[in-house]
Amino acid sequence: MRLHRLEIEGFGPFLDRQTVDFDRFAEDGIFLIAGRTGTGKSSILDAVCFALYGSVPRYEGGEKRLRSDHCEPDDRSEVVVEFSTGSGRYRVTRSPEYLRPAKRGGGLTKQASGVQLDTLDAPGVDWVTLAAKEKRVADELDEILQLSKEQFLQVILLAQNRFARFLLADSKERQVLLRRLFSTERFEDVQARFDERRRASENALTGVHATVDARLDEAERVVTAAELWGEHGDEPTTASTQDRIDALRAALTRAEYRVERRGAERDDAENLLAAAEAALTGLREERKAQQERDRARAAMAQLDAEQPEIDAARATLQRARAAEALRASLGATARAEQVRDASVTAEAAARADWDATGVELDELSTEALEAWAVARTRDAGAWERAAELERGLSGLRAEVEDARGQVEAASALVDAGEAERAELPNRLNALIAERDDARRNADRGDDLARALVAATSRRDAAVAVAKIDDELATAERGLVDASATLAEAQTALAQLRKRRLDGFAGELATALVTGQPCAVCGSTDHPAPAEHSDPVSADDIDDAEAVRDAAQLAERAAQERVANVQAERAAAAAVADGRTAEISEEELAAAVRAHADAAAASSELTALETQVGQVSEAIAALAEKRAESEAMLAAARETLALATQREQQAAAQISEARGTFETVAQRIAEVVGRAAVARAFAAALAERARSETSYAAAKDEQDAALAASDFDDVAAAREAMRPSAEQEALESRISAHAVQREKERSTLLDLELRTLPEEPIDLAPAETAAAEARAAWKAALDVAGRAKSTAEQLASLIESAASEHARSAEQQAEHEVLRALADTIAGRAGNTHKMTLETFVLAAELEEIVEAANRRLSDMSTGRYQLRHSDALASRGAASGLGIVVFDAFTGQTRPAQSLSGGETFLSSLALALGLAEVVTARAGGIQLDTLFIDEGFGSLDADTLEVAMRTLDELRSGGRTVGVISHVESMQEQIPAQLVVEQTPAGPSRIRA
Repeated sequence: MRLHRLEIEGFGPFLDRQTVDFDRFAEDGIFLIAGRTGTGKSSILDAVCFALYGSVPRYEGGEKRLRSDHCEPDDRSEVVVEFSTGSGRYRVTRSPEYLRPAKRGGGLTKQASGVQLDTLDAPGVDWVTLAAKEKRVADELDEILQLSKEQFLQVILLAQNRFARFLLADSKERQVLLRRLFSTERFEDVQARFDERRRASENALTGVHATVDARLDEAERVVTAAELWGEHGDEPTTASTQDRIDALRAALTRAEYRVERRGAERDDAENLLAAAEAALTGLREERKAQQERDRARAAMAQLDAEQPEIDAARATLQRARAAEALRASLGATARAEQVRDASVTAEAAARADWDATGVELDELSTEALEAWAVARTRDAGAWERAAELERGLSGLRAEVEDARGQVEAASALVDAGEAERAELPNRLNALIAERDDARRNADRGDDLARALVAATSRRDAAVAVAKIDDELATAERGLVDASATLAEAQTALAQLRKRRLDGFAGELATALVTGQPCAVCGSTDHPAPAEHSDPVSADDIDDAEAVRDAAQLAERAAQERVANVQAERAAAAAVADGRTAEISEEELAAAVRAHADAAAASSELTALETQVGQVSEAIAALAEKRAESEAMLAAARETLALATQREQQAAAQISEARGTFETVAQRIAEVVGRAAVARAFAAALAERARSETSYAAAKDEQDAALAASDFDDVAAAREAMRPSAEQEALESRISAHAVQREKERSTLLDLELRTLPEEPIDLAPAETAAAEARAAWKAALDVAGRAKSTAEQLASLIESAASEHARSAEQQAEHEVLRALADTIAGRAGNTHKMTLETFVLAAELEEIVEAANRRLSDMSTGRYQLRHSDALASRGAASGLGIVVFDAFTGQTRPAQSLSGGETFLSSLALALGLAEVVTARAGGIQLDTLFIDEGFGSLDADTLEVAMRTLDELRSGGRTVGVISHVESMQEQIPAQLVVEQTPAGPSRIRA
């Protein structure tokens, strides 16, 4: 993988868009990212990691402050990275989540994060989008990069606070990191699946045994309840499962014979029941026909009695249908009469309203009233403009007052600008002097920071020396106690061995048997066998040797503890440089105060420079502001004059239209109201004339229809009329009577032909016989069913128990194999190192990593140091096999990595990181790593160690690799000509200069 280009905007300390072209450093092979502390050097690497993986390593577990604090709400935040792999060239564009101004309603709203992945289809062709959603882009990048974020941070981007973590981690932390790098969670899944299979097998085996016992118990209960054990009682008398099964099979034979006998009895009872029910069914059919005949006779008598009513209903229906032909003519005449009467009333009311107006016309006709109303409406329309001006008069007056206020405000603004122009130059001079003082104090920040780090290290080391002295005394006492315990164990073992040798004769004598040859001399006579008064067995010797071995291990562990603590004290004393804890604490306090003063000055400097720029810009802007204020005053005065003129013209027009009324609106309302009364009166006159004409025509049509009908007058016709629903009910009743009569006559004719008896048929004797036959059949059916159910249940229980019993032996053998395999994979069953399958795989990877690291560390330390993989038993139950110790060739001893000095730790961490990178990339498919970044403390190295580190970095660029180093060490700036400089602008944000 090779990085080509990086663009940053609104991210971290960068506000404006910054561009980094990594290709321009390809020829040099190594370049430096330099700049003062806090300018944002590490933010370049943060941007690369954010673009590729959506997160930043230094913000893990904390607040993700990705968007620049310098951004305004409308500013954009975005990172663009171009890179290439063996599969092509790609570009990732990503923006973080942040708050922006809402488009509607004011306030701020959340801008969601976004990402887009593009690729070049061919050289010189435009970018083509591959994905634009978070999940899809992540999946595509996994396939392209072939590195997880953890692997990327361990092999390409060695960020701050992660460089030495792998070297100094404990076994548990190192296991977590290696698991993420090599994706060995699958081995833990294998262990979990085998444990689950072991538990499932154990539960299944237990369940099989319990099932066999439960089914045999149930079968014996069934046999006992059914009394199937036989005349002489053949219940099983032993606990043998097979004996119980054999006894139950004998009982099953008796149960099957009982089923045959009860089945024959059930069949006989069923035949008797069929004959009794057939006889009862025949009698019931005769009785039902007899009842239907009697019902039909009664129904015919009732229908004959209703015939006079049916005839009367038929006559009423015929007369109602004749009157129905006159319904429309009668209704029209009645409606016309109602309309005429209403028009007369309306005319009288309209005439009274017109008389109330007091207006007199030469002719009260429809045409005259309409003409008068039109003339009055025309007059009201001429006054509408004056009424509109009257409604807006208060607004015109408010406009005049507002214009007058604008004139006063513009005058005040001109006066305030003059006062500000006189005050700003003095303020600018004071800010410049204050800024120069802060700059001089801030320039000492880097030197004071380095002094603070050194003072902190000396204080921590001095405190550690005192603490380690106590630990060393404890360790030495533990060594003395372990040596004494070992001596006691060795003495006890020697004494037991001597007693065993002395008692061999007595031990042999206890095995002598009269008449049997002696194992030593062969004689069959034993006249004086030795006594075994002080017995010591071989097991006693083994126990004593185990105690002795444990004491030796404890003494060896105590010796190692003393050696390790001594090495820790020597390392801490070297860092403390002869200072006591009190002296180093005073030096640290002084360094903290000095560094805090410089940091405060640095923070204040940015604000002061901003204020100087703001005041300078304000002075330049005051001249433009003065011209704008004077122009604003002139415009306000012109607006006031125009508003005053409009108000005066409106007042004159309103006064002319008002006349004798209080307002124009009152005059218009009066005239419009009289015109509406005139129109209403004209409409009432026209409606009365029309309604009288309509009534006369309807009356003539009604008289003609009565003359042509069978009715003498309107009253007779209305009396004969019936509603539609009543007519339908009459017709339905007549039809239903006829249909029912025909139906009942047909039914009665068929039944009379059957010659049924007149007296009711008695069903009781037949029902009693059928009930007795059914009871006998049910009893036989129940007995046969219970016998069959008992036999089937017993057969099922016996077969199931026998099958499960045969299968349990095979399951037991399989369970033993599975249990042993699960214990081995989980690190149980005698594994004193508690090394699981996953830990075993990771330990093999760690051995390869250490081997790769030592190829560089041997040269970097001139042969003194080597890293060694340790499989020592870890403490507090942690997994063993993942330890790393340092072998020192000068002492011939191993010691913890924590005992190395700062420079030695840096070199060892660098070698281990590069070795880890080699192994991880090999596991990731042997991908090519063409770009590498290192962001770690080169400032803690002395000149010789720095030279060794630079020589190692120089070797890394072989084969076309480009190495980026972040540091503010001046000597590195002299050795590396190709540089990116990150600097802070006077306004606050940082910028990148090549």
